[in-house]
Amino acid sequence: MTLKLLRSRKEHLDGRIHPDFAPVEATLRDLLRNYRGGAAVSVYHRGECVVDLWGGYKDDQGTLWNRDTMAPSFSTTKGVAATLLHIYADRGLIDYDARVADYWPEFGQAGKEDITVRQVMAHQSGLYHIRQMIDHVDRMLDWKYMIRSIEQARPAHTPGTRTGYHGLTFGFLVGEIIQRVTGRKFSDLVQKEIARPLQLDGLYIGTPEREIPRAAQLIFPDSTRRLTQTSLGSKLEVSASRLSGLLQRVGVDSDLSSIFDALAPRGVSDFDFGSPESLRVAIPAANGLFTARSLAKLYALLANGGELDGVRLLSEDSMERATTLQKPTGKLSVIPFDMRWRLGYHGVATTQGFPRAAFGHFGFGGSGAWADPKRGLSVALIVNSGLGTPFGDLRTARIGGAALRCVNARSRPAGLLKEQVAIGAS
Repeated sequence: MTLKLLRSRKEHLDGRIHPDFAPVEATLRDLLRNYRGGAAVSVYHRGECVVDLWGGYKDDQGTLWNRDTMAPSFSTTKGVAATLLHIYADRGLIDYDARVADYWPEFGQAGKEDITVRQVMAHQSGLYHIRQMIDHVDRMLDWKYMIRSIEQARPAHTPGTRTGYHGLTFGFLVGEIIQRVTGRKFSDLVQKEIARPLQLDGLYIGTPEREIPRAAQLIFPDSTRRLTQTSLGSKLEVSASRLSGLLQRVGVDSDLSSIFDALAPRGVSDFDFGSPESLRVAIPAANGLFTARSLAKLYALLANGGELDGVRLLSEDSMERATTLQKPTGKLSVIPFDMRWRLGYHGVATTQGFPRAAFGHFGFGGSGAWADPKRGLSVALIVNSGLGTPFGDLRTARIGGAALRCVNARSRPAGLLKEQVAIGAS
């Protein structure tokens, strides 16, 4: 297929797009007009890249976002980390229903002896409370320290009795299981098992020094930092506790105060996930550095039963096991609603609804990537500005909704598609 080249100086929008997906371009243009910074979007349909667009600005100095610009993508990283674990499960090295302590003996203490890999992947192990595990957010830069802290921690609740989003601990749990069964460094395995086989141009969790200049600067309004400052954070924690009580009285069983334990380790308001120091180390729940096209290509493989362009990373049976909906257990902690968890992936929300077969992971600040096997679709968005939630924001939903509209409107069989067009600034 031939893609149309786009060229727009006004919004600085570059890239290529199939004409059937023009609404995705229009949505991205609107986002670039209404947010500082820049963004990139990539979409695959039926194994073909039909959207590859980027635009806006890489930093607050007005440096143009280029084709090779990568953005720190927060929890979008979890989907990549989960995929790596699934690769080793597919090879028989990891059993989802085995005890974590079978692979990581030091883990089996302080009430964690019977926690399973499945419970970790489905956010049911009760080990989300990072604020109680470490004295300062900077500890996340030290892998060995984090592993010792997790080993010594007692679960916040009986494992398997609640679902509670492991916002910052998920990656260390998954990453250490992988390191124990392989004997190799997590960041190296991301390259060996995913990035190089798929020939991805930008997919790092623990970024080499030579690649860090490609990183977009994170641009957040001052209100974001004020929200996490200690005094205001304490007030919000009290308010969350009171709101939890009100919700329980009307039949909603949730503990909103747990969100602080999971997402607000001390000092988080001053921690820069996009700094070179942070990007150089692996925080596999939160500091992936990606291009949109790399994420979209990976999820295109997942949408296609684990294979793309002759490269198979996962068997179809393993894909089915990894993406089977996990039943929520008991009370919800951290996130007060059902995220439709699979093993390391959550359900997908768009402005066109909730595609039931879709799965992926979104991140704070607005990034996200997902696959829909039913439609043969994958979508990825990376950004460097805005607020968002732990699971993306309206931008993620709008880009996904635009892509869904385009795919649902396509009634022609594969091979009878229009020629693609290109967009780019000279």
